[in-house]
Amino acid sequence: MAEHAATPSATSKHQDNLILAIALSLLALTLFDIMGLIIKYLSPRYSAAELSAYRNFFGIFPSVIALWSSPNWRKSGRPWRMRQWKLGLMRGVIVTFAQFCFYYSLGVMAFATATTISYSNAIFMTALAVPMLGEKVGMIRWFAVLLGFVGVVLVMNPLGEDFGLDAMAPLAAAFFYALTGVTARQMDPDVPSPLINLYSVVAALFGAFALALFAGGFSPIASTQDLLWIVAMGMFGGTAVLCLVISYRMTEQSNLAPFSYFGIPIAFVAGWLVFDEAPWSDLFPGALLIVSGGLLVIWRERRLRR
Repeated sequence: MAEHAATPSATSKHQDNLILAIALSLLALTLFDIMGLIIKYLSPRYSAAELSAYRNFFGIFPSVIALWSSPNWRKSGRPWRMRQWKLGLMRGVIVTFAQFCFYYSLGVMAFATATTISYSNAIFMTALAVPMLGEKVGMIRWFAVLLGFVGVVLVMNPLGEDFGLDAMAPLAAAFFYALTGVTARQMDPDVPSPLINLYSVVAALFGAFALALFAGGFSPIASTQDLLWIVAMGMFGGTAVLCLVISYRMTEQSNLAPFSYFGIPIAFVAGWLVFDEAPWSDLFPGALLIVSGGLLVIWRERRLRR
C-alpha cells in the first residue's frame, strides 16, 4: 500500500512551526502568570470585579489585532456577526464569573496554590463533555478525572486549619473556564477563533462592569503607578491570548496541551521571587496528581484521534 511521504523541506517546516508554536504557548503562560502577579499586587486596593473589568477593557485591543490578522476572517468577508452570537455572548458571561473567582483567589491565597488549583479545568472539561457534547468517556479518562480530583483535594486540604470558602474560589474558576472550553467546541467550526474570542471579551467586559457596580462601584485609582500596572495587566492578558491564538493556528491543540502544565512551576517560581511564597507542603503531592490526570486525558484523546 503506497503512502504519501513528506518531503524533507515540508518536514522541516512542520518541525519549525511546532517549535515556534510551543515557544509561543510557553510565552503565553509566562504572560498570564505576570498578569496574575499584577492582579495579586493590586488586589488589596481594588476588587476582583474591578480588576476583571480593567483586564477586559485593555485586553480588547490585542483581541482586535488577532481578529484583523486572521486569514480565515478576511477570506470570509470580514464578518462581525456570527450565527451563534447568543452562545458567543454567553461564553463571555461565563468568563466574567471565571475571572472573578480566579482574581479573588489570587488576592486571598498563595499565588502558586491558586494557580495550581485552577489547572484542574482539564479535568472538568472531560466530565462536562459527557452531558454537553454527548462524548463517551471510557474508564481511562474517568480514572484521570478521579486522579486529578484527588490532587485538587490534597492541594485544598479540607481537613487543614486554614481551609475555608476562599479555597473554593480557584476551583470554581477552573469549572467556569472548563465550561468556556466546552462551549467553544459547540461553536460552528467555520467561525474564526479570534471572532469568538472577541465576543467573549466584550461580553466579559460588560459583565465585569455590571458586577463591579453591583458590588459597590469602582474605587478611585490610587496613583499613576497603579494606573500603569492596570494597563499592563490588561495588555499582558490580551497579548497572552493573542499568542495562544497564533500558536493554535500553527499546530494541533493536542500538541500544545502537555506544555500548558509548565504554568505550575512558572507560577511557583514567580510567587517565590515576587511575594516570597513557597507553599511546598500545600502543592505536593497534589499538584503532581493534577498534572498526571490532565496528561492522561491528553494522551487518551490523542490515542482516540489516531
